[in-house]
Amino acid sequence: MAILTLAKHVARSWLGDQRYIAMGDHYRLWRLWTDPRWRANIRRLRALQDRHRGERCFVIGNGPSLKQTDLSLLENEITFGMNRIYLLFDELGFATSYYVSINKLVIKQCAHEIVEKVPCPKFIGWHTCDLIDFLPDMMFLYHHGSPRFSTDITKGLWDGATVTYAAIQVAYYMGFEQVILIGVDHSFATKGEPGKVIVSQGDDPNHFDPQYFGKGFRWGLPDLETSELAYRLALHQFTSAGREIMDATIGGKLQVFPKVDYNTLF
Repeated sequence: MAILTLAKHVARSWLGDQRYIAMGDHYRLWRLWTDPRWRANIRRLRALQDRHRGERCFVIGNGPSLKQTDLSLLENEITFGMNRIYLLFDELGFATSYYVSINKLVIKQCAHEIVEKVPCPKFIGWHTCDLIDFLPDMMFLYHHGSPRFSTDITKGLWDGATVTYAAIQVAYYMGFEQVILIGVDHSFATKGEPGKVIVSQGDDPNHFDPQYFGKGFRWGLPDLETSELAYRLALHQFTSAGREIMDATIGGKLQVFPKVDYNTLF
């Protein structure tokens, strides 16, 4: 073990941090091909590439601003929901077109709800594949450690400390010409060390439903600085490719994407 640790240290010193991380990502992806679930997963992902070329979609965050947003306007739009968005489905009267969840704490505590309450195609973090059934409408996303925007999600993606960034990369891969964010408030009443796992002591003030991360739910505090870095990578990629990504969140604090009035989009 000491020799292996030394070899890793030498490799990291010689290659540099980012090249070392990238090398590890490539090796782990190569090893995934020994898992039949991964091979089936790649076939499913490839079938979705550019499926929505030239279309627009809405990526729905889970902030409190959703309660001030007329979501009925989205019934005939293509939408991405994330994490516990399904708590809204009954009230809305419809589900999102696609669903993304890569947070291990969320999936560990909500796997049965995701399976039972989310009727649309699902993109789930590969690192949680042993926590949830590999359903016919499910695709896995491999997480790598290199901060970048992935244009080919079959090769993995960086999560940017927020599931919203993962959803944006999925939307790009599927060919959407215009991506519009709503409910991405980028503001949390609960403060503390980024990434620290805490247990909620009462109602959740940070999301659209007080039971979202309600009493007893384990969750990680947000890393807004890393998320902003990720969003800037997304903006650069979309702009470079001649595509649009905009923020229609009502009262949102994020200042990375061009702002647009939600009600003017319909």
